[in-house]
Amino acid sequence: MPLGQRVVLIGGGHNALITAFYLAKGGFKPLVLERREMVGGGAITEEFHPGFKASTLAHTLGPLRVEIARAMQIEKFQCEILYPGPRVFAPTPGGNALLFWNDNARTARGIANISAKDSAKYMEFADSLDHLTGVLDQLVSITPPAIDKPTPEDLWNLFKTGRNVRMLRKKGIFDLLRWAPMAVADFVAEFFETELIRAVIAARGIFGTALGPWSAGSTAVLLMRAACDTHPVGTAAFPRGGLGNFTRALAESAKQAGAEIRTDAEVQQIRLKDGAVAGVALTTGEEIAVEAIVSGVDPKRTFFHLLDPSQLDPTFANRIKNFRANGTVAKVNVALGGLPTFTSLDPSEGFLEALSGRIHIGPEIDYLERAFDASKYGEFSEAPYLDVTIPTILDSSLAPEGKHVLSACVQFAPFKLRDGSWDSRRRGLAETVLRTLAAYAPDLPSLVEGIQVITPQDLETSYGFTGGHIFHGELALDQLFTMRPVLDWARYKTPIRGLFLCGSGTHPGNGLTGASGANAAREIIRELR
Repeated sequence: MPLGQRVVLIGGGHNALITAFYLAKGGFKPLVLERREMVGGGAITEEFHPGFKASTLAHTLGPLRVEIARAMQIEKFQCEILYPGPRVFAPTPGGNALLFWNDNARTARGIANISAKDSAKYMEFADSLDHLTGVLDQLVSITPPAIDKPTPEDLWNLFKTGRNVRMLRKKGIFDLLRWAPMAVADFVAEFFETELIRAVIAARGIFGTALGPWSAGSTAVLLMRAACDTHPVGTAAFPRGGLGNFTRALAESAKQAGAEIRTDAEVQQIRLKDGAVAGVALTTGEEIAVEAIVSGVDPKRTFFHLLDPSQLDPTFANRIKNFRANGTVAKVNVALGGLPTFTSLDPSEGFLEALSGRIHIGPEIDYLERAFDASKYGEFSEAPYLDVTIPTILDSSLAPEGKHVLSACVQFAPFKLRDGSWDSRRRGLAETVLRTLAAYAPDLPSLVEGIQVITPQDLETSYGFTGGHIFHGELALDQLFTMRPVLDWARYKTPIRGLFLCGSGTHPGNGLTGASGANAAREIIRELR
């Protein structure tokens, strides 16, 4: 295909914007069509109560992969990233707490007050993750190899990965092979004796998934996340103005590179001719002829809503049908009249800084597992695992002066409830979240001025995530790498000629890192040339 040809991208999420940027840099004419009035997908900022704005869905940055940040230069587009000193504050109902700082040695000194053994083990654990960086980073940044007929590039990538694996030496290789299929509860127990430390680190292997800490393969999810950030408890980074400001900067960068972006432009159907893409039809009746289409929406929506499934190979259609994509996360945004007082913090000393990162509510492995158990039987947990931020501590622009926003990702909340509907039980979820938080900050319920509850059902109907899954499909051993989204089609191409995928339903498909979008762009450019 000659350069300069029209490529349409469906959906304006962060991965699609990154793909559009690289396509424009590669000499193509990408047109991004976004259904809503703003780009961003799961990374948006909206006013949810008069004067209060929140990162509506996701509330922390990926982190964005270094090479993407370097190429897109988002800081040139008024996007400042704020990094709190403590990444995670983890209180217990009994009034104890741990702070996990950016500086691992500082964290270890705090842990020493509880357990000298765990203090030393924390540094050992951090070193273990660092040691795996070369292998994990390589796996995340390559295109999964073709199983039957690997290309020369596949072989080269596998050679480089193998070279990195060899550098781990015998013990490192043995550890990696042993750890990946493990339950994350067993993994953290190899290092730590303190329940709170185990729970905070293990949570990284279950966030956004239908896995509990005792689920096999949950360690693989943790290790995949460590590829982008080797810190033991993961990332804590907040764009000033919320995540919507981050995706706005991605869009500006893509436009400057030559991409065109249209909002309020919903694609109704992908048009085919002779087994290849021919164009897209919008809900307005407009039709756009194309040479290629890149779908940034999830695989199920792409193949079963935008295409006629009867035009798909039955084996492929059946595999996509069996791709697990029922979400387990709800989101609760709260407008607060003031800053809540956490009983485990001294209100006179450093409490503001302590609350400036993420707040982890889930003090024990068994607490996390019980929260997961409820979702298996169609219930949301009465004692949920919460990943909480108070973004207004670092960014006062999100609320009126002296007031605050609290943002909580709630697990586990199943897409399909056994009893009642999400509309009838929305209020019950809000009350559960406030009651859970009140065990740690008793004055919090009295500060509430407004509340927004986004259920897994809302994630599907309002935000376009099929099954309400924030990662476009379950993160589990059988849906990662060469099997994401399905076996034989993990290379961003699809059985339809000229149709590609770039969203989180592709490898590595994990949060706001941009890896899926950048990897997809590389393959699309190679294919179209």
